[in-house]
Amino acid sequence: MTNIQFISGQVTAPVKSIENILQLLSEDCTIPFIARYRKDRTGNLDEVVIEQIAKLNQAFEAIVKRKEAILKSIEEQNGLTPDLKQKIDASFDITELEDFYLPFKKRKKTKADTARENGLEPLAKIIMAQNSDDIDYIASKYLNDKVANEDDALQGARDIIAEWVNENLYIRKNLRRMYNRKAEITTKKVKGADEEKAKKFEQYLDWSENLAKAPSHRVLAILRAENEGIIKFKVDIDSDEAIDFMEQSVIKNNRETAGQLKLAIKDSYKRLLAPAISNEVLQEAKAKADATAIGVFAGNLGQLLLAPPLGEKRILAIDPGFRTGCKVVCLDEKGDLLYNETIFPHAPQKDTAVAMKKIRSMVNAYKIDAISIGNGTASRETEHFIKKIAFDKPVQVFVVSEAGASVYSASKIARDEFPNYDVTVRGAVSIGRRLSDPLAELVKIEPKAIGVGQYQHDVDQGKLKDELDTVVMRCVNSVGVNINTASKSLLGYVSGIGEKLAENIVNYRSENGPFEDRKQLKKVPRLGDKVYQQAAAFVRIPNAKNPLDNSAVHPEAYSIVEKMAKDMKLKTADLVSNKEAIAKIPVNNYVTGDVGVLGLKDILKELEKPGLDPRKSAKVFEFDPNVRSINDLHIGMILPGIVNNITNFGCFVDIGIKESGLVHISQLKDGFVSDVNEVVKLHQHVEVKVLEVDETRKRIQLTMVL
Repeated sequence: MTNIQFISGQVTAPVKSIENILQLLSEDCTIPFIARYRKDRTGNLDEVVIEQIAKLNQAFEAIVKRKEAILKSIEEQNGLTPDLKQKIDASFDITELEDFYLPFKKRKKTKADTARENGLEPLAKIIMAQNSDDIDYIASKYLNDKVANEDDALQGARDIIAEWVNENLYIRKNLRRMYNRKAEITTKKVKGADEEKAKKFEQYLDWSENLAKAPSHRVLAILRAENEGIIKFKVDIDSDEAIDFMEQSVIKNNRETAGQLKLAIKDSYKRLLAPAISNEVLQEAKAKADATAIGVFAGNLGQLLLAPPLGEKRILAIDPGFRTGCKVVCLDEKGDLLYNETIFPHAPQKDTAVAMKKIRSMVNAYKIDAISIGNGTASRETEHFIKKIAFDKPVQVFVVSEAGASVYSASKIARDEFPNYDVTVRGAVSIGRRLSDPLAELVKIEPKAIGVGQYQHDVDQGKLKDELDTVVMRCVNSVGVNINTASKSLLGYVSGIGEKLAENIVNYRSENGPFEDRKQLKKVPRLGDKVYQQAAAFVRIPNAKNPLDNSAVHPEAYSIVEKMAKDMKLKTADLVSNKEAIAKIPVNNYVTGDVGVLGLKDILKELEKPGLDPRKSAKVFEFDPNVRSINDLHIGMILPGIVNNITNFGCFVDIGIKESGLVHISQLKDGFVSDVNEVVKLHQHVEVKVLEVDETRKRIQLTMVL
């Protein structure tokens, strides 16, 4: 099997497209570049499919490498028969390959190894042949200084047989099938477990269900509860059914050897097969749960990063607080810090009049367009306080998520940006910047610290990081980056650039001033032709001499656009945004070896609205002014809210208080819902009704108002 055959068996894509994608990847092309600028070679496959093809190719290479290692090891042990080699060569199932390798795997000394050393393998073969009776007499022939009696001889022979049964491919394959269909995961509370912690896992203190049907969040919750010492669990099937199957597979007749085989089979199942396969099945369930949870987190992160920006406005940002006061910063259109202050409008100081005067003064002095308030402690009180101020001009007031702001404020990135300010000021700056451009600000924070997912700390951290980094890169490149204002963090996610080149770009910009055209990128140290090809079209240069430098048109297609303009008897600048002229361009006349019809259609679409931000604009949202804490809620209330997290089992809605309410998947709409994302999106404005309020546990159950 070739890598193309391996991939095409798992992805719905033409073989030619797969071949072209692998070729482009081998040429160090990035996935955003391939998806956007090589559509004619990929058949217009999107980034998700291209990523899947890349991962499957890596998986294929890993299998090939493992096969080579297995073959080499078995050959070194003189165990590689032509039949076994043929089976290994034909297999591309990693589990099956490990089964082939199991008899040759280096391991600690086993009971079977000891029995072999004691000369009992011939006796085991006689029993397995099932042609003999009077086993005690036969066993007596194998006594020696290490085998004292017939019982010891038969025990040793059974140890060898148990190992053979354990290595039987047919038995392992079918037991796996039984476990995959029928395994139950059963939990019990640990005696002496912390009662306070146990409350979080109340559902799982005495629980049992089919593992294959257990949703991912439940699997991860059980594993977390076990890790925290609250429960113990086991994964098993009906042992009698499993042993009956094994006996039918091994025992051929009712001769005296059958009794010995039954004992060996039972031992093999309980001591070797059941522990190994139950662990395998659990790990597979964990891997699936991880993949689902990572997928949920990745989807949420993508929606969060592409949240509507307010744009280049002057912003007053507030990190609310009670005792320590509210940290206030004023930012200019580029997000640069102009001024910072601390006010104390709330208890215990309650210096409201002075605080109001200061806010009005700052709004006027720094020509503030909008106010951004973090949604943490004292958020609603601060919003209420701000809205009582009579400003001299209209000022929009937004409440934004401050998730991860504290992580940013303590990071090296924040220290480098603001070496002379403490973490409270940096946190307030982040709250302001994430209103003007959520994407540009959130890329500075480790994605998993943003807190939009389920059980992100329990999943495979390597896979989580890889997936989230991919999402960030996809979002950054879908929007594009202003190279003259972008931070090092943001530039690092641009196709082909990375952390080191991002630093070089920022340093070059500091030393030489703003970039005037895309070609100037080539003057950045270590930024060669390949990186330029991958990156150039994803950076924007506003007010550049060539308007195409502020668009998603790739420099390799500039000559095509120039020819189009010339044929239309226009200058390039006059063709840009000229919908009437663009509509008359005959696409097929401009096909080249590198740019086909699909690429040309993208170019024309971009020329109509060059550099258009795909994100919508931020809108002010009003919570119910009468609800400021969980104590203000009562069953039946209908409230406005914002979806602030999505999980497999439902979505959480911010209703303007510290605690978010849960809309269970069954309460999203009438009828069955298989995917929460089909009904709601992150940051969606919704109406919900209160179903249940548990003030003690700080839990709110909601239903969606349709």
